[in-house]
Amino acid sequence: MSYQDEIRQAATAIEGKPGWQAINAESVARMRVQNRFQSGLDIARYTAAIMRRDMAAYDADPGQYTQSLGCWHGFIGQQKLISIKKHFGTTDKRYLYLSGWMVAALRSEFGPLPDQSMHEKTSVSALIEELYTFLRQADARELGGLFRDLDAARAAGDAVKAKAIENQIDNFQTHVVPIVADIDAGFGNAEATYLLAKKMIEAGACALQIENQVSDEKQCGHQDGKVTVPHEDFLAKIRAIRYAFLELGVEDGIIVARTDSLGAGLTKQIAYSREPGDIGDQYNSFLDCEEIDVTQVGNGDVVISRDGKLLRPKRLPSNLFQFRAGSGEDRCVLDCINSLQNGADLLWIETEKPHIGQIAGMVNRIRDVIPNAKLVYNNSPSFNWTLNFRQQVYDAMVAAGKDVSAYDRARLMSVDYDGSALANEADERIRTFQRDAAREAGIFHHLITLPTYHTAALSTDNLAKEYFGDQGMLGYVKNVQRAEIRQGIACVKHQNMSGSDIGDDHKEYFAGEAALKAGGAHNTMNQFAA
Repeated sequence: MSYQDEIRQAATAIEGKPGWQAINAESVARMRVQNRFQSGLDIARYTAAIMRRDMAAYDADPGQYTQSLGCWHGFIGQQKLISIKKHFGTTDKRYLYLSGWMVAALRSEFGPLPDQSMHEKTSVSALIEELYTFLRQADARELGGLFRDLDAARAAGDAVKAKAIENQIDNFQTHVVPIVADIDAGFGNAEATYLLAKKMIEAGACALQIENQVSDEKQCGHQDGKVTVPHEDFLAKIRAIRYAFLELGVEDGIIVARTDSLGAGLTKQIAYSREPGDIGDQYNSFLDCEEIDVTQVGNGDVVISRDGKLLRPKRLPSNLFQFRAGSGEDRCVLDCINSLQNGADLLWIETEKPHIGQIAGMVNRIRDVIPNAKLVYNNSPSFNWTLNFRQQVYDAMVAAGKDVSAYDRARLMSVDYDGSALANEADERIRTFQRDAAREAGIFHHLITLPTYHTAALSTDNLAKEYFGDQGMLGYVKNVQRAEIRQGIACVKHQNMSGSDIGDDHKEYFAGEAALKAGGAHNTMNQFAA
């Protein structure tokens, strides 16, 4: 609906209502335009459609991959999207990622926690709601600026400029983008997963990522001690999420099935098998077993029968069963195929390093069965990207018979190698990693889980070092405020960013000439007008 149509619709709603003569139709229209999304479910339906279109575009052209950054606060997510619109003019194919790790470390009432699903489960849906509150406020702020420009053009009698601004309003692109949200291992059984999924969808999430770890043994994907569940247990949770999406009318909702099997060498259960070769039997075939005869069965032993043989799986004192060493990739491939065949839309393979060849090797095997399989991939800060890629280049040089005598592979992280041919080649591979992996390894969506955790720490360290040291106020002014002004960072006008101008507009709507507004001549924010 166009801006003028909104005004006409508002005028119709007001017309003839006793006592409503002071209600201005255009003011109503402006408030409606600024508040496009009435609920989290509106957002979930809108963003799910975006993701589905983007997935189809990627299938047609792998160069059309998508990206996101993990954000642990609504303000961080808001500033990210404002920055994207400023630098690129569009939010197309840029999403938000909600990291369970950052919720645990930064949002729990218990204080900082490890990524083990010990935080309050509702803190996840609360962060989704907060992120979208800030993104909707970014819409209201930017549109409010356009409305002010429109009023100024009208006051100057410039009809051409006024029409151009109305066109900007009609074609305004919202800051609201898809969120891929981490539901960990579901925070309990399938019913618990369903209930939390509903809360997350109602808050606005269109894409939920769930992993195949045991819920009460959950570990960060980049730590040791991970324990997986049999496929049927995981599929029950995938179905629970799908039911939640369908119940709430988000029929295009996206499920991202994550496998931790590459780094998880343990299982809590032996899978139930109905017949040889079924999914339970395949899961059990990876167990580390020894063949025994019936006389060797000891007290409390668990044994399984396969191909006429009696096998005793290796059981640890923790009562967990161990998989065979080196079976991780095969288990990952099986996990992924099974998930896609049972309702998942996208895959996530948690790897121990960012290596396109390794990822592509698994994806190609999956695509032999499901040709349009595609990944969400964690460009994790847990990887030492510099060292990994320098070592990859070093190994490629060795394989090509090149002279590597100037380099010590074990010391490649050293600043001594910065600027070397090897280091420059590694940096170029890092720069093109997302593009190359999208083309070669089926990665539809690239994300960094914890970037804003690290940027907040780094920028705070730099400010503290200078402000509390010899630089004093110059440490803030030179490296923060002056940089904000010169780079056009919107929140240099922090009163405006916090909503003061929106509040002034509302005061004028409500009180007319009697409104006491904050944005007058004596507002110090005017010092940043230039």
